[in-house]
Amino acid sequence: MSILNQHLELDGCVLHFADSGGSGQSVLFLHGAGADHVTFEAQSARLKSSGARVIDLDLRAHGSSRPNTATLSAERFVADVTALIDHLKLDMPVLVGHSLGGNIAQTLVRASPAAYAGLVVIDSTWNTGPLTALEGWLLKSAAPLLRLIPASSFGRIMANASAVTEPARRDAERAFSAMSKGEFIAVWRAVTQFVQPDATYRTAIPLLLIRGDDDRTGNIATAMDAWATADGARQVVIAGAGHLAPQDTPDAVSDALVEFLHQL
Repeated sequence: MSILNQHLELDGCVLHFADSGGSGQSVLFLHGAGADHVTFEAQSARLKSSGARVIDLDLRAHGSSRPNTATLSAERFVADVTALIDHLKLDMPVLVGHSLGGNIAQTLVRASPAAYAGLVVIDSTWNTGPLTALEGWLLKSAAPLLRLIPASSFGRIMANASAVTEPARRDAERAFSAMSKGEFIAVWRAVTQFVQPDATYRTAIPLLLIRGDDDRTGNIATAMDAWATADGARQVVIAGAGHLAPQDTPDAVSDALVEFLHQL
């Protein structure tokens, strides 16, 4: 596990991160709900070895960026990442976001596209994509359904739903079990705030979409297909991976990231 040896004090939380430094293309990794920076450990190491400046962090209320005493919201997650980018004076970083991290990254790019060199979204829904009536209902119903999972088995159940390989499941259970069920549900409620359909919006910067072939989370599979078509973006569908593609198939995700950066 990487050591996050730097910190940024924010309202209600101390954000922990690591910055490899250097003059290469800066890449900011944003992990998913219930996870932490370990999600991207393999990809972070690969990009560092290729000369990139890599920033890893634990988002508010996750991993070492706990405890958090502030109310969680989509706006607060976005503000946190913006504060970190400003603190590090990152110039045109590439944002790589998984799940919740992908939602955050999409929002940042939509607000200030000229500030970013590229966007990589992994196993995350399309913030501005269309929703069917059923998908809208499932989004609203997820939090009440999560409350039905026994607290004693919450981490294991969530890990098994997220990953398909045993090493990825073990680490996912570690990460999920570090949070209480109530904390995760609060994070999930913030996640739902990112979904704001807008048929007129198109991503204005280079975009790469990655998802595991076995990702059954929400509408991610169908949304990414539609998103790739609408924006003319490349989508990489990785066999043998579930929702946690960066950990289920680390080499395949790393290869896709390296190729994307080279194309930039």
